[in-house]
Amino acid sequence: MSLRIYNTLSRELEEFSPLQPGRVRMYVCGMTVYDLCHLGHARSMIAFDLVQRWLKASGLAVTYVRNITDIDDKIIRRAVENGETIRSLTDRMIDALHEDADALGIERPTHEPRATDYIPQMLSMIGTLEKKGLAYRAENGDVNYAVRKFPGYGKLSGKSIDELHAGERVAVLDGKDDPLDPVLWKSAKPSEPEEVKWASEFGPGRPGWHIECSAMACELLGETLDIHGGGEDLQFPHHENEIAQSEGATGKPLANYWMHNGFIVTDNEKMSKSLGNFFLIRDVLKKYDAETIRFFVVRAHYRRPLNYSDVHLDDARASLKRLYTSLDLVAPQALAAIDWNDPYAARFKAAMDEDFATPEAVAVLFDLAGEVNRTQSPAQAGLLKALGGCLNILQDDPKRFLRAGTTLAESAIQAQIDARAAAKAAKNFAEADRIRNDLLAQGIVLKDSPTGTTWAAAQ
Repeated sequence: MSLRIYNTLSRELEEFSPLQPGRVRMYVCGMTVYDLCHLGHARSMIAFDLVQRWLKASGLAVTYVRNITDIDDKIIRRAVENGETIRSLTDRMIDALHEDADALGIERPTHEPRATDYIPQMLSMIGTLEKKGLAYRAENGDVNYAVRKFPGYGKLSGKSIDELHAGERVAVLDGKDDPLDPVLWKSAKPSEPEEVKWASEFGPGRPGWHIECSAMACELLGETLDIHGGGEDLQFPHHENEIAQSEGATGKPLANYWMHNGFIVTDNEKMSKSLGNFFLIRDVLKKYDAETIRFFVVRAHYRRPLNYSDVHLDDARASLKRLYTSLDLVAPQALAAIDWNDPYAARFKAAMDEDFATPEAVAVLFDLAGEVNRTQSPAQAGLLKALGGCLNILQDDPKRFLRAGTTLAESAIQAQIDARAAAKAAKNFAEADRIRNDLLAQGIVLKDSPTGTTWAAAQ
């Protein structure tokens, strides 16, 4: 069976056929780096990490671009609030992004372009759009895209311009011919820092958000991509505007396959900073180990909403523990390669080839783990570990993973032990007892002795 992908553009499952046989060009919209990443960002990064891993496992060479938006209204506002430069803020947030992504076992993309490094390419595309009559200069100095002059506007979201108007949020025109017209070039404001003002034929200013991805994707991957991805909230207006800009400039399709991951939700609301219902990746890592978080995401289909709660993460940890128990029972035999004709491997491949259906693929892992328990076959244990590797799970030492017996990483456990010691030294015995009981509730037993405090997993 060949790989099929749900294409948001056609709203159908389509057989995947790359433009160049054996090679895939994939662009995914990345983060706007004004703050630390939350689990919603992790969902998208893990989803497309799985996509590129499976494409590679299928024998395809993948050029994967995930951009960084390092110039934006939110970034400028945060840097001014902090009293630091834009570059200082974005460098710091990019370092934090890498720390979080690395912890979750997310491979670095082939290219990770920063928007500010591609200003010339953006200006060139804006100039092309103006020459084609698709862009116009507004009285306030901005350059805008004329959406009504692009016949295909709305094809990704599946709505007409009039339908999109019914839901659009722009209260004033700000010199636009149409409230839906995206800004391609924002004229410089006197109140803005000089570092966010670039010289151009349109006057000093900075790029709009949508043109950044159009220019970077074209520069790094060509005028037409195989796959363009991102969170489902980006379908409109971001991806719709990317299509209008890129296809307006080149006359060619921007991407043959559009993929969008579902949200992580809390109480049925999208996790986001604007709603204040987000959980930072690094905060969750203080309580749950990275593989548990990854497995929590992996066992849900990438297009479906995923409800976040401690209960669901606890269940993910318990399920992962069952798989590791099989690998602890039978030492896995190292496999030179996966035999995709093996019945379990074939079922796993069929699941992943059907729009990266990780829930079904994970079900195969549990069936195989049951078989390992029954036969105690090192070869089958090796296959279990190898198939898990396609999802970047089950690669830890089983004894180390099971020894923890908790959702807490060892560093987090030690931090709690240190906090308890400080509480006892301050004679805050109520706090010390609270920490001990909290750890016990998470499967950690503390043992005090004259030489210090040690811990063990509850039996």
